[in-house]
Amino acid sequence: METVNLSDGKQLGKVCDIVFSFPEGRVQGIVVPGGKGFRWGKADLFIDLKCVKKIGVDVVLVDIKAPPKSEKKRGRWDEAPPPPPPPPMPPRYGDRRDYGEYE
Repeated sequence: METVNLSDGKQLGKVCDIVFSFPEGRVQGIVVPGGKGFRWGKADLFIDLKCVKKIGVDVVLVDIKAPPKSEKKRGRWDEAPPPPPPPPMPPRYGDRRDYGEYE
């Protein structure tokens, strides 16, 4: 079922899981996926049962004032730049061989 936030009207996604407490079997809340498509960079969103206002036939209405923002994963372009290369080694002339030694 689709989940809609009443405070801003945004569609949060379809319910993918229901969280129960183990010994009592009480419903704690619902889980909706945080990302679209292949779920790049966003985590699932847990919605407490207190925030669920209405469960209809095809939609779940929730009231979340400020949806928690999931941590953004650092992507390829957000990484720190690589360290600078080491300085070049000074030339060593005492270790050089003559081409005649290779024959």
